[in-house]
Amino acid sequence: MYRIIPFILILSFASCKHETTIHPQRKDIVETVYASGKILADSEYYSYALSSGTIIKKLIREGDLVSKGQLLYIIKYDGPVARVDAARSNFNLAQSNISGDSRLLTDLRLTIQNAELRFTNDSLQYVRLKKLMEQNIGTQSNLDNAYTNYLIAINLRKSAREKYFATINDLKANVHNTQSQLTSAKTELENYFIRSNINGTIYQTFKEEGEAVRNNDPVALLGKARKRIIRLAVDQQDIDKIQTGQQVLLKTDITGDSIYKALVTKIYPVMNELDQTFRVDAQFSDTTLQPYIHSSVEANIIIRKKQQVLIIPKEALNAGDSVLVKQQSKRKTIPVQTGIRTLDQVEVLQGIDESTAIIIPTKK
Repeated sequence: MYRIIPFILILSFASCKHETTIHPQRKDIVETVYASGKILADSEYYSYALSSGTIIKKLIREGDLVSKGQLLYIIKYDGPVARVDAARSNFNLAQSNISGDSRLLTDLRLTIQNAELRFTNDSLQYVRLKKLMEQNIGTQSNLDNAYTNYLIAINLRKSAREKYFATINDLKANVHNTQSQLTSAKTELENYFIRSNINGTIYQTFKEEGEAVRNNDPVALLGKARKRIIRLAVDQQDIDKIQTGQQVLLKTDITGDSIYKALVTKIYPVMNELDQTFRVDAQFSDTTLQPYIHSSVEANIIIRKKQQVLIIPKEALNAGDSVLVKQQSKRKTIPVQTGIRTLDQVEVLQGIDESTAIIIPTKK
């Protein structure tokens, strides 16, 4: 019994020894959302080969400024050129066949003229013999033969006309088809000439002259020279706090502890299911050009700021938003209403004031 009492006293003494009493303070507080990402060039994109072959010309170097439509690479194009020449010859022939001096159409027009002449002669002969027959002159056999020739002439004239117009339609269709084939051949040939889609800078090249390239192989990385995009990933639990125009404070791996300012410019609505984040884009606020791209960044997006509010350390806040206080040498747990929370501080809106003595157990 005598040994237990000192033990209890020692525990009580130790308990009192491992706690701290603090008072709330008036301070400025800033609520932020953490995000990570990297710096990209504006309008950055990879230029891809659209055909397979061998690079015969590389017309750019890293760091070059290029214009939209400027030629970057040339892939060996002997085969496509031959197909363009063949398609052009077919198209020219098709156009010649439907032109005014086309031999084919000239022959068909002559056939129509001959059919018209025969129709005229045979119809006149039939009418003449029919009138004579009405006067009992001639024979029925001759009239029947004249009528037969007359019907044949009608059919020959109709057939000649139909063949002429059908041939014109066929020739028009052939012109259209050969023109489409020529356009396709030219498009295929153009795929062997890789051009820039923007006015910008060559940041990286991936192929050299003499190297083989396959369809959809990247050959260069391009982007606009004077503008940078900060692509950030924001956790799904924080995305509803983000708005365009909010300030961003960020550090890059390259520049160390230097702090840069930016503004949120765009929020993307589709979540990345792999890491449960949303993409948020920002742009630098200052005019200092960031010379590097694809540098990793860590950022704090400022949600709101408050000045001279009541602040307590985060470790002073207990579960259920309550604090342990000392009132007249007694301990008491009282509820509080909180506002902004940061990693190490909590804003208190109601429940305590600056005179409140808050007990914080000290961690061993």
